[in-house]
Amino acid sequence: MSGYYPASAQGQALARRRRLAKLARHAGLLAHVMDRVRAGWSPQRIAGRLRLDKRDGADGEAIERLCHETIYRHVYGPERRTEQLHLCLPRARRRRGTRHGRRPRGHRIPLERGIACRPAGVATRESFGHWEGDPLVFAKSGGNASVTTLVERRSCFLVLLPNPDRRPAGVAQRIRAALGGLALDRGLAVTSYLCDPRSPWQKGAVENANGRLRRHLPSDASAERLTASSLDALAMWLNATPRQYLGYCMPAEVLTAIVRQGQPKPAQLQPCRIGDCDSTP
Repeated sequence: MSGYYPASAQGQALARRRRLAKLARHAGLLAHVMDRVRAGWSPQRIAGRLRLDKRDGADGEAIERLCHETIYRHVYGPERRTEQLHLCLPRARRRRGTRHGRRPRGHRIPLERGIACRPAGVATRESFGHWEGDPLVFAKSGGNASVTTLVERRSCFLVLLPNPDRRPAGVAQRIRAALGGLALDRGLAVTSYLCDPRSPWQKGAVENANGRLRRHLPSDASAERLTASSLDALAMWLNATPRQYLGYCMPAEVLTAIVRQGQPKPAQLQPCRIGDCDSTP
């Protein structure tokens, strides 16, 4: 038989593409990427850390560079679909979602301490000591327990505080005890700024942190997972994962560099190895 058969031609083209894929040609790189995916790293963090390690020259070996899109295609490809690797990704979606969020709805109400009145220097993230805070609440069946998420804007360093109840006075008291003077509401000793209604992107650092936390603390999380020791272990692990904003350095590395070097820029940071925080809690 002769002629052009579209289905057969498409199958041959896909087979050639799979043979030429970088992860299919480099078994060592594939094993490293899959280990990081299963450890909870996002494809962007894996690709960014590979570039950083290559620049750093770790162990004197050349590390193959990789695009995060290649990792996404590998995870969602037909060969890996049966392994359920999408459950290890930050959003754990069965299918890849859209890149654009929904548009804001409704009208913004001006507040006495609106975020528009915040000093301009805070928005640049050039100085250390400015925090974002937001509560992480759970289903009513689990009681009134909640978690306060605090993120330092310069280093992206995360602090998690357990709350036995949701009363604002108790939450504010625990925040002051943990950080020595941070307030999220009016009438307290330090200056605080509130986001506009229905505008969570105005505190994007803590909203991003809460999105990652939901992977480990779903709305139906048990009380055993909300203890101080469990939250400290989770915060330690998250602070030992690379962040794109930090040039794929880790928040723990940046905080250490700030203490030692006096607020350097991400490009000036010297990455370190944190071996004891490499496993998922």
